[in-house]
This record gives sequence, structure tokens and C-alpha cells, in this order.
Amino acid sequence: MRCPYCQHPDSDVIDTRKLHSGDTIRRRRKCEACGRRFTTYERVETVSITVVKKNGEREPYDREKLMRGVRTACYRRPVPAQALEALANDIEAELMALDEPEVPSSLIGDMVMQRLRAIDDVAYIRFASVYRSFADIGKLREAVDELLGQGH
Repeated sequence: MRCPYCQHPDSDVIDTRKLHSGDTIRRRRKCEACGRRFTTYERVETVSITVVKKNGEREPYDREKLMRGVRTACYRRPVPAQALEALANDIEAELMALDEPEVPSSLIGDMVMQRLRAIDDVAYIRFASVYRSFADIGKLREAVDELLGQGH
């Protein structure tokens, strides 16, 4: 970090604190050359991902939309809030690792289903019933039978 007073390229970090929102970091610095102190504010920049929906529409990835769907599936189920946050964090990390500017919504849905299956069977079936748009009770039964056949 360049000193704002003498333009020297190096400074020492004296103190680091996260601010209220958690996405901004405040750092107190001291210039190695002139010894003056200054403050910098740093914000973590997230890579924007575009979600391509089944009908071809594109929209920005929205964590809150993902969380709403998962919360709805887990409504009145014994699933801790931390498990839902971890699920969203895992999915976001996996999406970032893909390093693709666009991802199909079906990929995100599959990721959610895979993780919900490990967390709670009923939440998994609830999510799958909406995500897969079961046409009739027979398709729902197939999903339940598949779940039961895999050791749950």
C-alpha cells in the first residue's frame, strides 16, 4: 500500500478490524519511510455469476433467493440455521471454483438437492417436488423410493 503522504510503496499493518457488515476491513498502517500513520478500508470483491434459467432468461446469482428456497424446504424441520448457512457457503464456493461467468440454474438445483439429501430427507423431498416439478404422485413416489433405496 502506497503512503498517501510520501508515496513510499511499503507500509506496515498495525491493526486490522472487520467492520459491522463483515465485508469491509479497516487497517491502520504505518509508512516505513516517513513513519506517518494512515487508515485504509478494503472490501472483498465477489465475482458476479449469472444464472441461466430453464427458459433461457439470465439473472444475477442471488444468495437470498437460494436461502429462501432452502428455508422453505426446511420449514418446521429440525435443521439448524448454521447448516443452512454452511449449505449456501458450500454452493457458493463450488460455483466460484467453476470459474464460469454463467451457470445453469439446474446445476445450482442439483447442488442444493445433493446437500439437502445429506441434511434432512423431508426437506430434500420438499425441495425436489418443487425443483423437479413432479407431474403426478407417481413421480413423487419414485423420488421417495429412490431416497429409501439409498440407505436413508
